[in-house]
Amino acid sequence: MWRSLSGLTTRGRCLLAAGVAAAVCSAVLNERDLLRIAVFVIALPLFVALLASASKVRIAASRTLLPERVAVGGHGEVQLDLWRGGKLPAGEVLLEDGIPYVLGSRPRFVIERLPHHRSVALRYPVQPAMRGIQHIGPLRATVTDPFGLCEFERELIGNSRLVVVPKVSRLWGLPIGAGIGSGDDGSIRLHAGQGETDVIVRHYRQGDDLRKVHWRSTARRDEIMVRVEERPWRGGTTVLLDHRAAAHHGTGPAASLEWAVEFAASVSLHLGRAGHRVRLVSEHGRVLADTPGGGGQNYDNIVLDALAALQPAHERDITTGADPGQGQELIAVLGTVSRESVHELTKARPRGTRSLAVLLDTPAWAGEQGGLEGTEGSSETTRESATLLRAAGWGVVIASKASPIAQVWTELCRTAAPGASLIGGPA
Repeated sequence: MWRSLSGLTTRGRCLLAAGVAAAVCSAVLNERDLLRIAVFVIALPLFVALLASASKVRIAASRTLLPERVAVGGHGEVQLDLWRGGKLPAGEVLLEDGIPYVLGSRPRFVIERLPHHRSVALRYPVQPAMRGIQHIGPLRATVTDPFGLCEFERELIGNSRLVVVPKVSRLWGLPIGAGIGSGDDGSIRLHAGQGETDVIVRHYRQGDDLRKVHWRSTARRDEIMVRVEERPWRGGTTVLLDHRAAAHHGTGPAASLEWAVEFAASVSLHLGRAGHRVRLVSEHGRVLADTPGGGGQNYDNIVLDALAALQPAHERDITTGADPGQGQELIAVLGTVSRESVHELTKARPRGTRSLAVLLDTPAWAGEQGGLEGTEGSSETTRESATLLRAAGWGVVIASKASPIAQVWTELCRTAAPGASLIGGPA
């Protein structure tokens, strides 16, 4: 009874107080008719409160996410099914489902009459603006009576998990010679003569060991060519994603980290569908996803789920400790990197194995210097890091805030030798 009375509204409490006052007056004035009215006025809110409290218990609901994975900027729906059991009538029901602000506005529904022989289906859209593991709920119902004398709140459903995956851009093409596992251009193979094993050669770079010069190829091409030691190809590509908070700028969906995550997701799925085995690792060598090639929905979900749950790391520098690609071709998506971090990435990386990097000009995301066409428009730190990576034999492309992901990938595919350009900046 006391729990039922706790649901009385201000109107119900005033009506109950008026009934008690009328009963006191009837006793003082000895008015039986006034007493009858007082009894009715007292009984009405009590009866309504008991009825609303009982009907509240008999309301149930279910929630369905359509679908359970939604890409950033995509559209999804949430379906609510509401029904009641028993034969007790239910008054007006106000439904409110809790959703994070990044999914849209909080939905509210008012059901004036809830039938007992069928469920009522309600739907509302979700439009995620930020990747992550989002929780929808709880679903709360407020049951009121037609007179507005009482109301009761009840939690019908707890939280449901919605995975907001990164947006994936469609890409075309593969890096030159992709799939060889060695060299910057695996398509260059020379037969040195009968009885001699095939030799992979490439152009000489400053710092190469002169003992590896392939003189026959040098004489044939009239430029210095060096041998590339063949290594067993593991048939895969490692995608390294730098997700340190200190390496990125900007906040929310427009942050440089979100651009890097979207690029890593697009590249991983593109290579997987092309038949490559893809290892997705962090800047510290932690494996985020390791999947066989061939693509497919299950493959896509493994990669996208790992990136959806990825949070910024709090380390200041890159510490791989070993070759981050483990002998495979490497595509690194980097934020702001210091000299020490560049050295950490390159010191254990074999020179003969393809190493490519997309270097984000992160000050452009903070509204600072950068974002112009040409490498000249990038920040000094970005240019210095690109120079160090190229000197170590890496192919580098510098990306600004306005760089389209598909265009950056196309430029990266053409980067078989040192040299980078800042693409996608405003004209």
